[in-house]
Amino acid sequence: MTPHLVRSGRTVVVGDSPVARGLREALGVRLHAPGGGGDAGAAISEHPASDDGSAGLDGAEAVIIVGQTGDFESVVARRTAERRAETAERVHAAVAAAVAAGVVHVVGISSAMVEGATPGRALIDDGDDSDDGHGTDGTGSTAPDSGLEPDEPDEGAAGDLRAFEAALREAAAVHQVPRLTVLRPAVLVGPGVDTLLTRHFEAPRILTVRGTRRDWQLVHVDDLASAVAVCVEHGLTGALTVGAVRDGAPDVLDPDEVVAITGLRTVDLPAAVAFAAAERLHRVGALPAPASDLACTVYPWTVSARRLTAAGWVPGWSSRSCLELLVDQARGRLGVGGRRVARRDAAALGAAGAAVALLGTAAVWRQARGRR
Repeated sequence: MTPHLVRSGRTVVVGDSPVARGLREALGVRLHAPGGGGDAGAAISEHPASDDGSAGLDGAEAVIIVGQTGDFESVVARRTAERRAETAERVHAAVAAAVAAGVVHVVGISSAMVEGATPGRALIDDGDDSDDGHGTDGTGSTAPDSGLEPDEPDEGAAGDLRAFEAALREAAAVHQVPRLTVLRPAVLVGPGVDTLLTRHFEAPRILTVRGTRRDWQLVHVDDLASAVAVCVEHGLTGALTVGAVRDGAPDVLDPDEVVAITGLRTVDLPAAVAFAAAERLHRVGALPAPASDLACTVYPWTVSARRLTAAGWVPGWSSRSCLELLVDQARGRLGVGGRRVARRDAAALGAAGAAVALLGTAAVWRQARGRR
């Protein structure tokens, strides 16, 4: 047994990112629960390899490949082309190893961000079981309702996940995977999960776009793991959404509830001002994420989770409990536009805690850092 391979069950999670670890732990707990049956999830390296190509996956029923890693720092530290080339390489390696081992079901973890976020965005529903998500092609071109102009490059997290899905579909076609599922969760939270969306609640104020209502739907990594288990158990394929539900309907928090739970006030900016400022600040390095990602923080992208719910999936976490957990995890951290700021810097500026405009705070902070 290699140091990167832990064989303990029939569902194997590839990689060791925060989301991969959360899925592995949750699958282990769930499948070992009284009456749960089966074995715990296992983990293998991001680039599985073995002499026979199976990477020690023999006997596995399903392999989980994580596109949304929940490791924001490692994502923004690399250039877009580098990130996406590495993603394609690891996806093809994992799929090839799974097929060599006779695995019948591959599940990819993406995000409903790939569907885009726009003002008044309609509910994102599931397609039928033949829908593999071809509406998002992962080539850098714009998916429907992405919030970008048709020829505008998508260098952000949503574009990365479209590229992940495209690589997964391509690898599945090349290697003839019997069953392929792509799970697209709402805003994902859990131990160690760090994304631009979770960092949105580390800011001194919540950025909103004038004239737009932004409801929030979240989902815990434990519930994402149970969704994986339902897909494997029922053989669900295609692209499925995952999000907190209540009484069969999406469980969302309205803006007033978000303010009450977080204890944060809002700063309301015109869309043109917010997006133009975000783009300028990203270009000069003040903000780690491009303006295209801002859409997913200020515009809605609620999901139905229809097919999972119909198959009997019941999430254990509400959107409220997810946000309460997120607020607790963010305590003591201060972030501006996705960039974490040391409190001594904010105190020296005298602006971060009482910023009139969140994006303006980022510019002031960067200027002060440059003078040091």
